[in-house]
Amino acid sequence: MRFTLNMIGAGHVGKVLGRLLAAADGIVLQDVLTRSMATAQAAVDFIGTGTPIDSHAALRRADVTMLAVSDDQIGPACAALAAQGRLAGAIVFHCSGALASTALLAATQAGASVASVHPIRSFADPAQVAASFEGTFCGIEGDAQALAVLNPALTAIGARPVPIDPAAKTLYHAAAVFASNYLVTVLDAALRAYQAAGIPEPVARELAQPLVTEAVANVFRLGAAPALSGPIARGDMATVARQQQAVQQWDGATGDLYAALVAPTQALARRKRAL
Repeated sequence: MRFTLNMIGAGHVGKVLGRLLAAADGIVLQDVLTRSMATAQAAVDFIGTGTPIDSHAALRRADVTMLAVSDDQIGPACAALAAQGRLAGAIVFHCSGALASTALLAATQAGASVASVHPIRSFADPAQVAASFEGTFCGIEGDAQALAVLNPALTAIGARPVPIDPAAKTLYHAAAVFASNYLVTVLDAALRAYQAAGIPEPVARELAQPLVTEAVANVFRLGAAPALSGPIARGDMATVARQQQAVQQWDGATGDLYAALVAPTQALARRKRAL
């Protein structure tokens, strides 16, 4: 595994992947292009190698180019890269969880092989993620030529590449939102309801924690349907109706959330009974 690498964009994901890839045997990080020389230099400082630049004209030809930009900038960044005319036989990949490699059409038309690589982690603390990246799953899809190079590179930095269907990329990303973002939203509703019942917020978190940790542990140990408990799992819809009314009277938006979760939970309960 030997190739040169350029980076366009250097947010948290880009900096982590840049640091890890640049440290792998045979991978040489060349140029790091961001919107300003200051941010490019900051990225190079974090990564520990590379040349900061602030224009596409300064990019040297590379075997592999990583686009670590926001989703709405992937198309324009790819088009600007392709316009340089040095992509024939190269590989271009982006790091979006929501977009497939088809977003890199300009690179494909310029003769490159394309892919997408999405690390399934929270990148709030890049240094911490870089230090604990071993075992991180990465959703990956794209051209066979690109994957033949990127899969070994990801494995070399401790990632666990997982092939995904590019046609379902948005659904794949929604799964991560359910598993993280919306889970936080539901937990916020629980904490606020505890507080509305007179329990101070710090105590509410202590009350909720064992319920949450046990429920989540059971899902990953047993599966979702066997882990379901509570009134719907027992078929106690009278209690559910009283709860929904109480929540609706307390806070309309949270009542709507409660109501929206009843039917999917009933379906899950039916799956549990069918086991």
